[in-house]
Order: sequence, then structure tokens, then C-alpha cells
Amino acid sequence: MKILTVVGARPQFIKAAAVSNIIRKEFDEVLIHTGQHYDENMSKVFFDELNIPKPDYNLGVGSGNHGKQTGTMLIELEEIYLKEKPDMVLVYGDTNSTLAGALAASKLLIPVAHVEAGLRSFDMNMPEEQNRILTDHISKILFPPTKTAVENLNNEGIKDNVHNVGDVMFDAVINFKKLSTEKSNIINILNLEDKEYILTTIHRAENTNDINRLKNIIEALNESDRKIVLPLHPRTKKYVEDYGLKFGDNIKLIEPVGYLDMISLEMHSQKIVTDSGGVQKEAFFMKKPCITMRDETEWVETVENGWNVVVGTDKSKILKSIVDFVPDKPQEDIFGNGKAGEKILNILRQRI
Repeated sequence: MKILTVVGARPQFIKAAAVSNIIRKEFDEVLIHTGQHYDENMSKVFFDELNIPKPDYNLGVGSGNHGKQTGTMLIELEEIYLKEKPDMVLVYGDTNSTLAGALAASKLLIPVAHVEAGLRSFDMNMPEEQNRILTDHISKILFPPTKTAVENLNNEGIKDNVHNVGDVMFDAVINFKKLSTEKSNIINILNLEDKEYILTTIHRAENTNDINRLKNIIEALNESDRKIVLPLHPRTKKYVEDYGLKFGDNIKLIEPVGYLDMISLEMHSQKIVTDSGGVQKEAFFMKKPCITMRDETEWVETVENGWNVVVGTDKSKILKSIVDFVPDKPQEDIFGNGKAGEKILNILRQRI
């Protein structure tokens, strides 16, 4: 049995870290890195520190418009599929790499397994929403992480081979939290104190590509009286410079960090302000209040559970939440038991 896994972006590297080493105990795996995230700090460092198997192929696609990026991946992936002849293609999440990996396989009648299936923001303007819906509808095995994700699939008529395994990112946090404590020195390097800062990430195109949205976010952060630590995504940095925006003295800008450093920054933060889907979940796993700078979220469970508030890019809402937002109830067990990778292996074994 040969499984071909396609990854291309930071969250997918983390998910692969929780799954690849497990499925390789029984199956042959060919790992393809599309190169969607190609920056050293956004890519290679994750493979190194998380002990992810070295990619068998690196397409080096890089950035670009959605059509060009996805189309280039399709061409390259099809050639590899024809050469490797996998029995199944495994994809993660909702990026262009996800869609390209699934679509190239489906055209060649290779079964697709989708990890993190069933997520919905119900905003079709989001490229990620388009990617996840299309991928779900051409996948043969679906691994939703929550009950809500299962319900979303059922509502769209997808009911066969749907397995709620829990969230593989929860596996990763459990597995690497201790390693982060042992190996990460980021808190000392940045001279930070526990719970004295707000950790912030900004990277989503709907925010970075819109000058008004990005300006509102930066002005809100600048006007807050809290210390902000912001690992600056390459795309965000480019648009900040293009728009002539400035960060305040209360904001500590740092380069993008690896996963172990990010876990450490999350663990020691007071709150987390983000537009990232993955960081919303990591905030929940770390029991940190999360302020989401988007108009909606696919992780509705974190909002319903009271640990995440969606504020869009309204400056007053961002500022008020930074000061006032505090979860008012205990967390519920909504993301599984940290054994999603093992459950995926068992289901693949039964399928074969």
C-alpha cells in the first residue's frame, strides 16, 4: 500500500508531523512539498524541528495568483502521481495545495483522503472555503475533526466514509508541548515575562490585501496599552511597506518562528489576537482567550464554547476585546483525545 501525502503550508507541516510517522509504521508514504510556503522560517524549520520525514519531492511552486499557483501544482502533481502510482492520496486542510493534490488525484481516479474535512465558514468569497468544499466533494474518505464538521458534511449529502477522528493539531500540541519547553529559548531571547504580552498574527489575504482592513488592525494594536508580540508574515510585511503603515512602540516585531517557538509564545501569552485558523485552535488548546480578526470563523466550536470572539477588523471591537474579553466558562472536550493520528491509521488499515 502506497500513500502519497501532499503538504505545502505551515499548518499542514504540523498536521503531517502528527500523522506521517504513524502511518509509515505500516504503509509506504511518498511526501510531496508543493513549496506554497517556501520561506526558510515558514517551511524548512518545521521539517527539521518536528522530525517530519524529508519530502520526496519539493515542487518549489512559491507564491502567485491562485489560478497560476494551483495550475502549476496540478501539472507537477499529475506527473508525480503517474510515476509513483499511489493507492491513495492524503491531503490536509484547505489551501491551494489541498485542492490541487485532491483534484489531480481525482482526475486519475486515485482515492483521496481528506484530513480536517467538513469545516465551513459559509463565506464563498474565501479561497479556503472554496478549496475545502471542493476537496470534500471529491474525497473518498473524510476525517472531520469535530461533530460540527460531521454535521456540515451530512448537510451537503456527504455521509459515507466520514470518520470523526478528532483534531490532528491537538495531537501535535500534546506531542510537542514538552519538547517546546525543553528546547525553545524564545521567551528569554525576547526578554519576555509570562502573561505580560498579547501574541498577534496577521497573514490572511482578506486582511493584508485590503488597505482599510490592515490599517484598522494596525491602528487598533498601536492604540492598545498592551505589549504586543507580532511574528511578521512575509506577505504582511510586504503590504505594510507598500501601504506606508507604521507599527507603534508597544509592538515587538519578530521574524516568523518555528513551531516549538510558537508553542512557547502561545503558552506564555496573556491573550492571542489572530486571523489564522490554526492559531485559533492552538489558543484553545493552550487555554488562552482568542480574539479573531475575521468576519467569520470555521472553528465555530471555539466561539460557542466562549473562548474565542470574532471581531472582524473593527478597530473599537479589537481594542475592547484586547482589554475586556475573558472566557466565562470552562472548556468542553470538542477536539478529541489527542489520538487522531492513530485513529486515521486504523481506518486506513480497515479500508485496505
